[in-house]
Amino acid sequence: MPPTSAPHPLDIAILGTRGVPANYGGFETFAEELSTRLVKRGHRVTVYGRSHFVPRSPGEYRGVRLRVLPCIRQKYLDTVTHTALSTLVALFSSHQVLLVCNAANAFLCALPSLAGQKVVLNVDGIERQRKKWNSLGRWVYRLGEFLSTVLPDQVIADALVIQEYYEQEYGFRARFIPYGALVGRTEATGTLDRLGLTPGDYVMYVSRLEPENNAHIVMEAHTRSGAPQPLVVVGDAPYSRDYIARLKRQAEGKNIVMPGAIYGEGYRELLSHCRCYVHATEVGGTHPALIEAMGAGCLVIVNDTRENREVLGEAGLIYRFNDPDSLAALIRRVCCSSEGFESYKTQAQERVSRCYDWESVVDKYEQVFRELVARG
Repeated sequence: MPPTSAPHPLDIAILGTRGVPANYGGFETFAEELSTRLVKRGHRVTVYGRSHFVPRSPGEYRGVRLRVLPCIRQKYLDTVTHTALSTLVALFSSHQVLLVCNAANAFLCALPSLAGQKVVLNVDGIERQRKKWNSLGRWVYRLGEFLSTVLPDQVIADALVIQEYYEQEYGFRARFIPYGALVGRTEATGTLDRLGLTPGDYVMYVSRLEPENNAHIVMEAHTRSGAPQPLVVVGDAPYSRDYIARLKRQAEGKNIVMPGAIYGEGYRELLSHCRCYVHATEVGGTHPALIEAMGAGCLVIVNDTRENREVLGEAGLIYRFNDPDSLAALIRRVCCSSEGFESYKTQAQERVSRCYDWESVVDKYEQVFRELVARG
């Protein structure tokens, strides 16, 4: 059990996310889980959020102080303008440590040293590989990768594959701390009832609906499989309207449900009762949605990438990289018979408990923060 109070509490800020409570993606869930657990340990934690994602009032969430600031709402400027403003505000605060998320924000990591603050940067995945970025965007992320190796006091990689990438590309060794997830299912079915779904009788996919997350391949594979169980595509993305419109056209007349983004208890309900969960990403480090599905005891089917294999281990099924026929065959097999797959579900939960436990993750971050403050 974590301590209820820290002998020497720290003042910590988390920047570079959309804010808490989580209502968008992995970094936001990370910020919520880490901040609230650090508060329970007696630390003072502030999360900087974006005004169009989180409300300005009440200014606190589960003991975490919220600082809500504006940004330029444009795909290429949203993250960096908000983090830049957050960093400037943080300079005049009592924060001892700033945890900055996203390598695109690396150029800001030198400023806090002016106020005697330490900076930890979580670089996320290899963002420049995402199809949504133009050549300028990819160059900015490439520059961010390099600056990540020289400006922060500590760099965190949430996957061993990402740690290895930085070693090979830049001769720099980041510190590996994985993402976390909860283990357990919920028996509630209110969200399923609302969507007209039957427990154990649907295929689930969830991600930000962006091209490199391959919702279109999953939809194609499900249609080819001929599975009678519906495919539930959960997710949204603020700057992918054309792609989402394409997905909706693709779903017309098919056995596909697209409810948009679902968070919190509704999301846990969908994970807890699906027949199988398909994870189709091809870019990134440790994907939170994959670990969360494993923690919920899902039968997981993943796209064959090094990052996905690292997380999954032997606890699920793997289809050939971006191959709809290979995925269709697995969906067909799983949907025709539920027998023979229970061991994967048990292994998945055991793996999350062993490798991706939130309290262990918080232990490691707390250790990094204390080391930096003591060094300072």
